[in-house]
Amino acid sequence: MLSPEEERYILSKAYIPEHTPDLMVPISRGEISFNNGYIYFSKENWLIFIGYPLDHDFTVEDLDVSLEKAIKGHRPKYVWLIAPEIPQSLTPFCHKRESDHYYKLELSGLEIKRDLTRLVRKASRDLTIEKGENITKEHMKLISEFLKRERPTSLIRELFLSVQEYVRRSETAIVLNAFNRNGGLTAFYVVELAAKEFATYVIGCYSKKNYIPHASDLLFFEMINLAKENGKSYIHLGLGVNEGIRRFKEKWGGIPFLKYEFCAYRPS
Repeated sequence: MLSPEEERYILSKAYIPEHTPDLMVPISRGEISFNNGYIYFSKENWLIFIGYPLDHDFTVEDLDVSLEKAIKGHRPKYVWLIAPEIPQSLTPFCHKRESDHYYKLELSGLEIKRDLTRLVRKASRDLTIEKGENITKEHMKLISEFLKRERPTSLIRELFLSVQEYVRRSETAIVLNAFNRNGGLTAFYVVELAAKEFATYVIGCYSKKNYIPHASDLLFFEMINLAKENGKSYIHLGLGVNEGIRRFKEKWGGIPFLKYEFCAYRPS
């Protein structure tokens, strides 16, 4: 467990969504620990190690030492590691690997392109945006539709399926809802505001059955306004994931700024 002082410190230094306790604890269903500048989550026989140090520059050597200490302290059978770089000593043992980049949108001096402004205006004629603090049955229907349609990776699938519990527990999560003229939920974003410097785009979901063109653009625009209203320097947009998602984030000015490597392995 973290002390209130430790949690405040972590949120003041955070630069990736995985540094946010209120986001990660309900999603991972583990207990958070903070040692040697790193945070990690553990429960029973597993450990999730966030290899992005909060109070010093990243080096593979430092990661190796801190990860080994965490493993010795918890004796997990399964380890999931994310970091800017995976130590070479671990790569032969990774039974699952992923490589990507984190994206962000800087808010200082941001000028929204005219064509995007037109899309937002067009969508706003057919949609009403409301802020909420709950994930309802209607949200879960959209999530179910999305998962059947997109068939995402197991990690992303778990994120979507855990979001209801996360939002229920978080005091800093905002749900941006897009309703059509009949009051039906067409799309939604979940945005986390706990970190000092940035807002986190957690997930976004839209319906093909109640489809309204450019609902996602309207929600993105509202997310920018929300982040500015809360004094954030930038929006953390998460991973690139695939070409379509990368194009959408880049269309709005998102840029890759930090390497992401994932390794799942069983310690010897």
